Amino acid sequence: MRFLALLLAVAGTTLAIPTRSSHVVHETRAVNPLEWIQGVRLDASQIIPLRIGLSQQNLDRIEELLMSVSHPESPTYGQHMSPDEIVDMFAPSNESINAVRDWLVESGISPDRLKVSASKGWLQVNATVAEAEDLLKAKYHVYEHPSGAKQFGCHSYSVPEHIQPHIELIKPTVHFNHRPNPHQKFKRDGVLGSPGFNGPKKSAAHVTITPTLETCDQMITLECLRALYDFNYTPVATDKNTFGIVEFTPQAYLGPDLDLFFRNFTPSLVGKRPVNVLIDGAFVQTAAQSFDYNGESDLDLEYAMGLTAPQPVLLLQTGDIFEGAGFDNWLDAVDGSFCTFEGGDDPTQDGIYPDTQPGGYKGQSCGIIAPPHVVSISYGQDESTVTAAFANRQCTEYAKLGMMGSSILYSSGDSGVAGNGGVCLDSTKQPATNGNVFNPGFPVTCPFVTAVGATQVNPGSTVNDPEGACEQVIFSGGGFSNIFPMPSYQSTAVKNYLSQHTPSFPAGTFNNSGNVRAYPDLSANGANYVIGIDGQFGLVFGTSASAPVVASMITMVNDARIHAGKKPVGFINPVIYSSDFQHAFNDITMGGNQGCGTPGFTAVSGWDPVTGLGTPNFSKILPLFMALP
Repeated sequence: MRFLALLLAVAGTTLAIPTRSSHVVHETRAVNPLEWIQGVRLDASQIIPLRIGLSQQNLDRIEELLMSVSHPESPTYGQHMSPDEIVDMFAPSNESINAVRDWLVESGISPDRLKVSASKGWLQVNATVAEAEDLLKAKYHVYEHPSGAKQFGCHSYSVPEHIQPHIELIKPTVHFNHRPNPHQKFKRDGVLGSPGFNGPKKSAAHVTITPTLETCDQMITLECLRALYDFNYTPVATDKNTFGIVEFTPQAYLGPDLDLFFRNFTPSLVGKRPVNVLIDGAFVQTAAQSFDYNGESDLDLEYAMGLTAPQPVLLLQTGDIFEGAGFDNWLDAVDGSFCTFEGGDDPTQDGIYPDTQPGGYKGQSCGIIAPPHVVSISYGQDESTVTAAFANRQCTEYAKLGMMGSSILYSSGDSGVAGNGGVCLDSTKQPATNGNVFNPGFPVTCPFVTAVGATQVNPGSTVNDPEGACEQVIFSGGGFSNIFPMPSYQSTAVKNYLSQHTPSFPAGTFNNSGNVRAYPDLSANGANYVIGIDGQFGLVFGTSASAPVVASMITMVNDARIHAGKKPVGFINPVIYSSDFQHAFNDITMGGNQGCGTPGFTAVSGWDPVTGLGTPNFSKILPLFMALP
């Protein structure tokens, strides 16, 4: 009978499919969030935006397809796909759309309540809690935080067995990465952030601006970075090249801060501003001014603009002042095929737009800009806070952006082998106050992004001396994923590390299976950055600084390639791990990334889970990238 029903679904029929067949658990909450207390059941009459992510086609070929345009030995290297080709390649089958739709209709949901997203990837229905609980065999509760914040969700949910192959995930359900109100402090790191915020960290030291190349161990400036990485390049294809920096409202730069910095270090940029791409009602707010509000944006833009001048820098400012935003929101804006306003944005993770609050943004920023050639993001959350289904769904989107020719760089985190704020896991992979199991990050562990760690000019050393792993104020995030398998491009490097430098931690301290994604991929300096902040100079630390620096170098590589009539490099990981690039990086062999009550990993010769392949030498990577088709 079930076989017959599936055949009818394939044929597009609307005949009944049994809805009382055996349910199977589809997802269970990844972790029990610290400090959150389960409260009362959610009101049965409350309406929730149930969003069902349909199984996409060709996901088994995702790495193969990305490698075909990204691997230096591929005959189709650089032949990136168009957005329409991406939609056609991954759109769910009619079989899946019909099977899920018929299940909902047979369960009492009228067809006129169902909507399918433009990409066909999501099916939406605004359902009562009672309807959702009956469909999913789940129980929704309200969760409360000592700060007064509230969130709802369920611990697990189930779907009929014959429907499970057609569904990747359903939201809102078990996903519990609380997205703070934009006006609330994100207390774990002592800074504002939505989503989780890694940095930067601020030094208490007063800064008097007299830096020279002789004092780069105390104050990093543009000139220090140029000297460290032999990075001297003036762009010539600025009208064709694109470089984006993601920020989340209410964090925003201050124009006078940029000018303070530029006046001292890049006078030609005084009065210049990034090109605003305002996503979901975002604006560059100036009412709230403090390091917590302005530190990240000031840092990112001062160095990204300074290192690539006169290249225009796109500011992907995301979220209105009421809802804020999550990672899916900026992805919606750069890829219309991913845009899920009729589908997948999760109110516990993302801003939901149109925003119904008074004064909220009533539009929807869906595919409003082509994906920039390079995007730098200095935000992240703990991998333990997401389910495998959620993580893989978002990670797939980064692969699609890579197929379209974008390089996506994420900072690796500032707490070494620990998660945000130094939180570690217990033996059951749950966050614990005194945990000693390593807590990798996300999205930085996605194998389709480039993870950027942090180094430092060691105290007393100069720009002519080897750097070490950053061990001042912050520790470079790095380690091994608990979700993602090892991508083929890093297999040799990581296996060499594990065999030649076997970490001596007790079993279970980290995923030492030897077949999972390892990070970071590469690094750049992350200590003692001089920035203009709230009208004065300060010093900051973090992989928040490293990511835009590496992104600036890749942007200049793209400039040279575009000027020569070539395509942007797109996803760079298969190239930088290739044998041709083996000597294009400054190998980091000093320092570690302590956390979770351990010394963490140690930087060694070759790739390591502290600084990756090392720091780029621009004068070496440029001709190698230029030699590619």
